[in-house]
Amino acid sequence: MSTEQKTKSLLNHPLLQLLKNNKGNPRTLILMEPLWGIPFNLITPFATLYMYSQGVTDVQIGLILSIAMVVQVIFSFFGGILTDKLGRKFTTMMGDFFGWSVACLIWSISNNFWLFLIAMLFNCFEQINQTAWYCLLIEDAEPKDLLGIYTWVNIGGLIAIFFAPISGLLINSFTVIPVIRVLYLVFAVNMLIKVVVTFRYCKETRQGKIRMAETKDTSLLHMLYEYKELIPRVLKDKEVMKVLSVSVILYITNIVSTNFFSLYVTQWLGIESRYLAFFPILNAAVMLIFMIGIQHKLELVKFRIPMWIGLALYAIAVILLILAPTGSIPFVIVYVFVVAVAGSLVMPRKDALIQLNINAEERARINALIMSFTIAFSSPFGYFAGWLSSIDRRLPFMFSFALFLVAIIIVGRIRDPEFSK
Repeated sequence: MSTEQKTKSLLNHPLLQLLKNNKGNPRTLILMEPLWGIPFNLITPFATLYMYSQGVTDVQIGLILSIAMVVQVIFSFFGGILTDKLGRKFTTMMGDFFGWSVACLIWSISNNFWLFLIAMLFNCFEQINQTAWYCLLIEDAEPKDLLGIYTWVNIGGLIAIFFAPISGLLINSFTVIPVIRVLYLVFAVNMLIKVVVTFRYCKETRQGKIRMAETKDTSLLHMLYEYKELIPRVLKDKEVMKVLSVSVILYITNIVSTNFFSLYVTQWLGIESRYLAFFPILNAAVMLIFMIGIQHKLELVKFRIPMWIGLALYAIAVILLILAPTGSIPFVIVYVFVVAVAGSLVMPRKDALIQLNINAEERARINALIMSFTIAFSSPFGYFAGWLSSIDRRLPFMFSFALFLVAIIIVGRIRDPEFSK
């Protein structure tokens, strides 16, 4: 194949065609994702160390996280109301400004428990932003394009992971505190740019305009009171509850893998900590290859089959990790590879299924409820997983295995969207 043919083939890739055909909000928001993703991935591995290095104790760090989780549930609950009342575009801008730009500015100057707590509380505005951002992203898009749009969102996050080692190199030269301070400042500026770009190039969605008009003369308290009718409707919607159950399970298993994988690998398997930075990059590389090279070829396949396969792969990967011999890096590499393929199959479809199964007229408030339920239902399991890990490092992953089996059963009962049949 000639260079010209390869270029033409690349330009005709379904994911690029999707961006070309979805002008406006989807394309703008997808292209802006690295403004958030790159600094986030540069900072995240060292955020706890940044606090600890400035005298914040383990107990205080845990207290900050616990308080933040409670506030996140509250903010998520109000996210739908504000998104309807103020509009998708304005609420997204507000969430980015207060939840990230202001929060990161405070983080950049934080040197004690109280400043870190204030920064974390401002960051809780991000829960409002999530509801509005997803509505702004997909409401004017065609339902058949949702899987591709969510694939792009995942790709944006994965690309950002490749920048993560840069912060490690900088910290080796300049130490943690000054490097993370500068990175938080960069993050604050990036998110301010994101607010300006959103204001300039995004438009309020059709449904957003309808909901703004409908709620113009309705007080926030009355809209909050309306939840007493909406919550039972959501709880009685079997399809929404099935997808919500899978979402909660994936949230819990992500808590386990995020917080206990490094402990398990270093403390139980005896693998040196210097290899830890390699595993997220391998995961991102495999997911990118899968999403760009294979994902679009599965668009005509029913949602359940790829999700079944993905969840089964998750379960197999956990068993591989549990059975890995001490010091066996190849076993861990295979685990990371299998998890990456599983995530490529499951995550975009889970996000798309949520949007395809909810009432479009109440998308903002239902999304807010789903987010609140997910965080609230999952919150006790961080402590539970920690308790299991204190008994035996393998137990949190055995718990994850059991949850993946439950998810497989639930997915078997989910109805495929009409357009995928």
